Amino acid sequence: MKFSTKTRYGIRVMVEIASTDPEKGILQKDIAINQSISNKYLDQIIQGLKVAGLIVKIGGTKSGYILTKAASEITLLDIHNSFEPGICVIDCMSTSFRCPKEKGCKMKGFWAELNNKIIDHFKSKTLLDLINTTQTS
Repeated sequence: MKFSTKTRYGIRVMVEIASTDPEKGILQKDIAINQSISNKYLDQIIQGLKVAGLIVKIGGTKSGYILTKAASEITLLDIHNSFEPGICVIDCMSTSFRCPKEKGCKMKGFWAELNNKIIDHFKSKTLLDLINTTQTS
């Protein structure tokens, strides 16, 4: 299993936004520089986060991005779900996948348990947890 670049960069972008003054926000060009992300790719990440309702742009053309709610209320699963339909360690964990061996599969329970542990971990970590971890490291 591999998490997409959009998810990984999306988390970095959210940490960057959450770490700035909520009165001013942060400009997209500053995020791009600070996180070494091209403006073109950052456009896609910002769009995903806006559509998910996690960030908004304040003010006019020279304004920055801010969070729509407290960093303690935004989980890593929220950010991940901005870019991916869900966490799925293998195809048979996807709701859209039908395996012909599903009825007699001895492994499905194992994969489901692992998948749920990863989902629970993403649910249990907030943006604030990451900010506090990075500030103390």
